[in-house]
Amino acid sequence: MVVFLVAQLIGLGAAAATMIAYSVKLETRVAIMETRGAEYSVARMNQMANQITVLEQKIATNESSIRRVIDGYLKDLQQRQAPK
Repeated sequence: MVVFLVAQLIGLGAAAATMIAYSVKLETRVAIMETRGAEYSVARMNQMANQITVLEQKIATNESSIRRVIDGYLKDLQQRQAPK
């Protein structure tokens, strides 16, 4: 009977040690993922901010080009419609 109880205690101790080891390993993985995830997210957001800045500059350039083209067409149209 004593041998059986000792075997049960050893089994319970091994199960508890296994669960603790698993919990520590899981917590370590989560901490690593959070750290890497935060760095990745910040880097990705900075990259997106740079892309947005470039797109805004291209939009401004395109707007000025479109305005010049429209102004040219309007001047040409006014010259054609002006009484001779």
